[in-house]
Parts: sequence; C-alpha cells; structure tokens
Amino acid sequence: MFSRRTRAGAGLVGLAVTVSLASCGPADDSPDRAIAAPAQQGPTGDFAVPVQHDPGTASATRSGEREGEASGQDPAPALPGLGPETSAQIPAETTQALVVASPYADSESGELRVYRRTGDEWEKVKTFATHNGSAGWLADRREGDKTSPIGVFTLSDAGGYAENPGTKLPYTRDKGLSASASVAYGPEYERVFDYVIAIDYNRTPGTPPTDRTRPLGKDRGGGIWLHLDHDSGTNGCVTLKKDDLVWLLENLDPEAHPRIAMGPAAELAK
Repeated sequence: MFSRRTRAGAGLVGLAVTVSLASCGPADDSPDRAIAAPAQQGPTGDFAVPVQHDPGTASATRSGEREGEASGQDPAPALPGLGPETSAQIPAETTQALVVASPYADSESGELRVYRRTGDEWEKVKTFATHNGSAGWLADRREGDKTSPIGVFTLSDAGGYAENPGTKLPYTRDKGLSASASVAYGPEYERVFDYVIAIDYNRTPGTPPTDRTRPLGKDRGGGIWLHLDHDSGTNGCVTLKKDDLVWLLENLDPEAHPRIAMGPAAELAK
C-alpha cells in the first residue's frame, strides 16, 4: 500500500509555471480493490485506479474549477497570458505558479511556462512541452469525457513508484504504481507513474495522489495529475518528459503556495 509520506529536497522560492495538460492516474494493486479501465482506452474513468467510492462527509474542502481561488485575499500581480478573471484566483501569497496553455479548446498539447515572482515582477524560468486531455478542455468536465479541467488549482501532494527525488511537497511512494501503469497503458509504459504531482481538482488536499475521495461527486471525475509523458493526449492529466517533471518536483515549494492555471489560451486571458 502506501509508505509514510516524506518531505525532502530543495524547492525554488517564488516560481510560476504555465503548463499544457495531459492524461492521468495510477492503479492500486491491492487485492481487495477492483481496477478501473485504462486511462486512454476505457469508455469511463479518468485513469486505471480503484473504482471510485462515494465521498460522503470525508471532506468539506473546496474543489472544482475555482479550487485555487483564494477567498477574501488580495490577488497576486497578473501573470503573462492571464486575464483579470483568472488572475484574481491567484492570491498575493503565491510566488510559484503553473499556467497550462493550449492554442485551442480542442487541443491535446501545449506548453508549460515556468515563472518565479519577486515583489511585483514575474520572471519566466522554464518552458516545457506537454500533453493534455485528448478531447481538449472543459470547465464543467465529466468523468470519461477525455477533457482536462479549466481553472486555477492548488498543488499540494506528490508521489510515485520511484523514490522521492527530493521534493518539498509531501511525497507518497506506492510500489504498486508500476503495475498500475502496465494495466493502464501496456508494459512499455510501466514507468509513466514513476513521479506524479496531484492537481487539486475534485480531490482532498493533504492526501496521497491516489486517494479516491471526490468532494464534487464521482461524476466530475478526478485523479488529475502531472505525470510522465506517453506521447499522446490523455483522459485529463498533464504529462511532461521525465527531466521536466523531476525539475518541477525539485523546485516546487509549499511555502510558495504554488498554483496551476490551466486551459486554452483564450479562456486564460479572460
């Protein structure tokens, strides 16, 4: 099952990122749980993971297309490419951000631009290529529709099959993720869940990325992650090359209150 969550490594203080999205999630190898259909091939489900359970009253955490919005806080200075409506969802305390941008609403690929904020100035640090949902983007996405959610979200938790590469994010190692990836994508993709960062869309922050609690209900889907690329669109996750994802893990810092803004460029500019 899950090892104890650890904190380790160095983070880059004050970083913002603009990213394009890709597909998600792992499978749990526990014998007492069913496994969902593969992420990109199954008719339902966002990834190969245990069947969803009703969230019940486990969490009252805000989750969804405005999950990253800070209630009652002053916003941070606007990031390049973000309009006033999107920018208002990034609080002043945030000095690291991921902004996912694709050219069109039906795009399955885009780029991730990394920014760092000092005072009122954002500095671009990196640009990474990404994949997102094979059916593009929707603010009101549903499980199985192969879209990535539009919005601004927090980044709270990481994990993977591999050992912690040195991230300050809480990291849950799960040795079952390699088998889960093989079930989802085939043996040649057994390492796509070596490292994952959970995007806090319809999930409870402070839990492992594989946690199945869905505060908005299971019909909204979940398990939206940053994980390793497999050269195609996804069922909702964001994928990056290994070195790029490891770089993010090494540099994201919870004390910088990181956010990710995701969607087609025209929506982010609102």
